[in-house]
Amino acid sequence: MATEIERQCETIEACYEYTLSYAARGLPSEEGSSADRQLREQLTRAADAIRCLARNCAEALEQEQLAPAEKYEAFFEVLKRDAEGAVAALDLVLAQPAIGSQLIDNLNASIHLRALLADLFLVTEILGAKATRAMAQTANGSAG
Repeated sequence: MATEIERQCETIEACYEYTLSYAARGLPSEEGSSADRQLREQLTRAADAIRCLARNCAEALEQEQLAPAEKYEAFFEVLKRDAEGAVAALDLVLAQPAIGSQLIDNLNASIHLRALLADLFLVTEILGAKATRAMAQTANGSAG
């Protein structure tokens, strides 16, 4: 489950990096172009990943017996709210017939998206550290 969450985080982060470069172009719109299609694909993949994130975090809490559970539950509620705000912003942008650099720049500046990204950095750091400790314990157990 942690791997799936990490994959979703990577998808969201890759979209954010792509939108930063898209915003830097300073174009009014690329409606119908290959850049527009690629942007919409990135945004759609990120929105899909965000929609699955809260559910997968709740499942990870159970499957991986994350402890202290109440601390994870509280944080995952925050992540869920931030995810809802971020996906609403992404959906609003995707609903536009033309997406220019300024619109993407405003999306990137959205507190909803930034809060979600900060949540993701925290989650991936914690899950990564947990996996590293588990591997070290396994290695120490088999070395003994």
